[in-house]
Amino acid sequence: MNTTSPQSITYERRWWVLAVLAISVFLVVVDNLIVNVSLPTLQSELNATTTSLQWIVDSYALVFAGLLLAGGGIGDRYGRKRTLQIGLVLFAACSGMAAFASTTNSLIFWRGAMGIGAALVFPATLAIITNLFVDPIERAKAIGLWSAVSGMAVAFGPVVGGFMLEHFWWGSVFLINLPIVAISLIAGARLIPDSRNPDAHALDKVGFLLSVIAIGSLVFTVIESPHWGWGSQKSNLGFGIAVLTLIGFVMFESKKEAPLLEVTFFKSARFSAATGSIGIAFFCLFGFTFLVTQYFQFVRGYDTLSAGVHTIPFAVGAGVTAPLAARAALKFGTKRIVALGLFNMSVGLLIASRMDADSSYWGHVIISMVLMANGLSFVTSPSTDAVMGSLPREKAGVGSAVNDISREVGGTLGVAVVGSVFVSLYTPQLVRSFEKIPGLIDGLNKTNPELYPMAQDSVGAAFAISQQTPAGLQPLVINAVSDSFVHGFQTASLVGAGMALVGAIFALKFLPARPSVDDSSTILH
Repeated sequence: MNTTSPQSITYERRWWVLAVLAISVFLVVVDNLIVNVSLPTLQSELNATTTSLQWIVDSYALVFAGLLLAGGGIGDRYGRKRTLQIGLVLFAACSGMAAFASTTNSLIFWRGAMGIGAALVFPATLAIITNLFVDPIERAKAIGLWSAVSGMAVAFGPVVGGFMLEHFWWGSVFLINLPIVAISLIAGARLIPDSRNPDAHALDKVGFLLSVIAIGSLVFTVIESPHWGWGSQKSNLGFGIAVLTLIGFVMFESKKEAPLLEVTFFKSARFSAATGSIGIAFFCLFGFTFLVTQYFQFVRGYDTLSAGVHTIPFAVGAGVTAPLAARAALKFGTKRIVALGLFNMSVGLLIASRMDADSSYWGHVIISMVLMANGLSFVTSPSTDAVMGSLPREKAGVGSAVNDISREVGGTLGVAVVGSVFVSLYTPQLVRSFEKIPGLIDGLNKTNPELYPMAQDSVGAAFAISQQTPAGLQPLVINAVSDSFVHGFQTASLVGAGMALVGAIFALKFLPARPSVDDSSTILH
């Protein structure tokens, strides 16, 4: 008679479970970035402006970030396996609709809807890992591998996207999600154990609503403020709503017997400083990725597949470093490793600020990417372990959501702020350069009066002008656009470098090297 319990069988298969969860998180992260390599294609196919491109990227991040805390709470309350699988099905369905979108507005809508599914998937993966790997050393290794997959997805997104765009139409970058979801669902149904908070109360509906409004209004305002104007009435109103709602959320949750989020968790320096470090790292990463994919295609002239392939060193650097980072943090302390990671990202961005159209790929370009990749892994793997190791196991879903919110809010801020800095420098530089080309602006206004204003807001449209000008002017136009892009790119990279350096100092000052005595009562073992 076989007396092996289901729990022991699951424990023996825990590394296979991790592989399934890694596939699921790979899907979510890849889709956050796979669209970046298709931005130039979308500019031409859907006549998308730079603003529309930002929203195609950010609509997913906006909904994803806004619903993460709620998604983590739902998993804790109703079961993480069920929540994960419902999220995957929803993600696949919305991916199919996005693939056949015919306008930028419809694509933005379905990208946002995909964020709902992602908000259910992402917290569940990390919460299941935390509940399955109860030994602190094994948990650190598992989270290191989970982080490695996330890091590799950052680079493989452009590679996969570039391959699909090279052989199929742009909608294929979304259809690729369907077979991956099918594999995750089938394997997950057999392998993944269910877990939930055994003492869960009714879902905190007020906390749910307040968290969505607070995070959603913050992310939305950050995205739109570059267009409204920082300090404008709309911008101030948006930030005011976010702050007031956040205060209301904290006050309500602190008094509620069974809150969606125990706000007292933030009293732990290990929890709060690790969360902040992750946010800063993804601020730098997403801002850099948003621009570098356009740099490869517009300035370097790579096609979509080649642009993706040229990001592979990032995947290699992130994949190799993440497991090592988890072990290094155990040996040398979280503080030192996370600070080193942010410092490496700062150096990588500083090198990127020296890139121009003639920079050697095997020089400035690859060095900056490798430093960014290993820096990201040095931050995310130990910081994620610090966040999850500071919480009781029954709150793993909400804890995972806080970790993920810091990623998404940081990343969205990165795209918005870095994108804003870029446009504020690119546009006037382009105008000055075009004014120096004899007869160019007058000729454009006669042949296509809408093209020149579009060029000031869209790099793709600016390069398209070169195809509509006399052959003698084409090199001048291409050089003007390329120089204007590089001018904005270099300064935006310096902004990211400064942010990463501030983050490194922040980690050294506030992030504990080891769990404190207070934290030890909640560490999951």
